[in-house]
Amino acid sequence: MQVTAAVARTKGAPFTIEQLELDGLRHNEVRVRMVATGICHTDTLVRDGVYPTPLPAVLGHEGAGVVEAVGDSVLSVAPGDHVVLAAAYCGHCNRCRKGQMAYCENLMAADFGGQRLDGSTALSKDGEPISSHFFGQSSFATYANVVEESIVRVDKDIPLEHLGPLGCGINTGAGTVLNELKPEIGSSLVVFGTGAVGCAAVMAARVADCAVIVAVDIHDSRLELARELGATHVINSRTENVAERLRSITADVGVDYVVDTTGIPALLRQAADALGIRGTVALVGAAKPGTEVSFEIGASLVKGWTFKTVVQGSSVPQVFIPRLIQLWKEGRFPFEKLVKDYSLEAINQGFEDSKSGKAIKPVIIF
Repeated sequence: MQVTAAVARTKGAPFTIEQLELDGLRHNEVRVRMVATGICHTDTLVRDGVYPTPLPAVLGHEGAGVVEAVGDSVLSVAPGDHVVLAAAYCGHCNRCRKGQMAYCENLMAADFGGQRLDGSTALSKDGEPISSHFFGQSSFATYANVVEESIVRVDKDIPLEHLGPLGCGINTGAGTVLNELKPEIGSSLVVFGTGAVGCAAVMAARVADCAVIVAVDIHDSRLELARELGATHVINSRTENVAERLRSITADVGVDYVVDTTGIPALLRQAADALGIRGTVALVGAAKPGTEVSFEIGASLVKGWTFKTVVQGSSVPQVFIPRLIQLWKEGRFPFEKLVKDYSLEAINQGFEDSKSGKAIKPVIIF
């Protein structure tokens, strides 16, 4: 069947809107008519050649839509069901069998390989293969053949237009706090970078009843929103001394938890230095391969602090995303405040607005 898609054809170049062929369903796939899909920083990294998905490719990994058809072995959904699409995982490696799908041993093949396990692609144009199954889905298209592992069924009474970002960015920020760090009531938590991931972490810290929630960014508009979402303090790292402010906020005790969404080595060093005794830094921000950061040993040793990396909020999507929706229903997780809508034809503007800080979470509405 014919689909309309945004195609990343050349490293670093804008997306082009094209008509592609979508092939038939395989036994483990679900055909989804896309209603909306979020734009994520990981899409930018692949478009720019930082991550290894072969181009040309249809990217997009925060889809939401309606099931049109299912493969022979699919049992979790049926035609007409409403779904959110999350990252793919193999389901049979040691990590998946332990419920640690975010750390699937076959993650790179499942999410970045650009093809099915048999080497075929679901998308093509005039016989030219187009990389598909990005994060199991490739949701920058009007329809997609999605692996069942990426499918999360949601109630039909919830508007689909803004649910897509729950599949990656918001899941990552909230899950890092609620699934991985699990901060104690009354603890302190700092978030470096208040894009969609960082704002989700701020909201999750509020859900966890952290007493001190500090948002750090270079955009005052984002910091204002972070305060609205639950931050008790904000710091503009372009105009303020972050270290001094954090010492003042914590009365020189140091912070309990830091979530770094930037992947910038200088900020990671600041995060480590700001920790109190037995504090933890969780890195979720992506960086170019080979990026390194250094930590001072002497003072670090007596702190007994922890550095950890977190993927996809350490969540099982089919379990955690419905929990986030429940929090939203209760008014405790207002992620819709992050969203700005775009048409598929305006996808490149959405990427530009995300880069400049004009939009926190651009969402393509089909």
